[in-house]
Amino acid sequence: MDMERVKIAQRVTWHGFFVNLLLSVGKILSGIFGNSAAMVADGIHSLSDFVTDFIVIIFVRISGEDRDKGHPYGHGKFETMASMLIGMVLLAVAIGICVNATQQIYSIYRGNLLEVPSKMALIAAAVCIVVKEGLFQYTVRVGKKINSPVLIANAWHHRSDALSSIGTLIGIGGASLLGGKFTILDPIAAILVSIFIGRVAYQIGFSTIQELLEASLPEEIEKEIALLIRNTNKVRFYHNLQTRKIGNAYAIDVHIKLDRDISLVEAHDVATDIEHQLRQKYGRQTQINIHMEPLLEDGHA
Repeated sequence: MDMERVKIAQRVTWHGFFVNLLLSVGKILSGIFGNSAAMVADGIHSLSDFVTDFIVIIFVRISGEDRDKGHPYGHGKFETMASMLIGMVLLAVAIGICVNATQQIYSIYRGNLLEVPSKMALIAAAVCIVVKEGLFQYTVRVGKKINSPVLIANAWHHRSDALSSIGTLIGIGGASLLGGKFTILDPIAAILVSIFIGRVAYQIGFSTIQELLEASLPEEIEKEIALLIRNTNKVRFYHNLQTRKIGNAYAIDVHIKLDRDISLVEAHDVATDIEHQLRQKYGRQTQINIHMEPLLEDGHA
């Protein structure tokens, strides 16, 4: 991640940070004064956004540093680690919401009724949905524009908050309009939301773990790389193509076979041509290692 992308990612994250600050305080206060335990819990859920915002701000800054002696491939993995931590936070939030909702359902089953919330909590939930969905759209759009997985992961955390507030809105609305035993709508909706949040956490976490384990790039991308190499002038064969992801950058290692009678300068030019094409297609931060081999005298690879 170059410094311009770092500045953009940090700016977007700071915007989200201050929005989350206002929303968290507003949710908790409206929950307390609006007699809504669900809204208080939702406000506490919003506090988890602060954790991910700090993760993004810190790790994105590190990932943007230049290569050094200890990190010859750059610091892109720090961005991957940040995405994984966000996935873990999301999973923890999902589990917490599910456990709390289950306890509420059990309490209702034993004959206890939840307190009916006021319209203040209902309005707060509606406002939060609109604001957090807007923050999601803004963050994910910028994340895709600058190709930042950690910013996209943080955007999904914003949406998880919006979805949590939808569950809160349904529960508060049902409890306010119907009252009595229908207060159970709140924890039921919360459990459904926790399942969705858990699914997002799995999607984020699985992809980042694959990257940390040096998994190959998707098959369609490897096919693109192979086609580009095969179509490069003077390349007779290629083999041992190895790929992986380092943060938002690709790392590509490959062996190419050239006619044995071409000069060292010509061979170097072929490798440079391949590097230029790959960086033009996948970004200048692409890490490329090309091993050149002479074709056997009988023309076989």
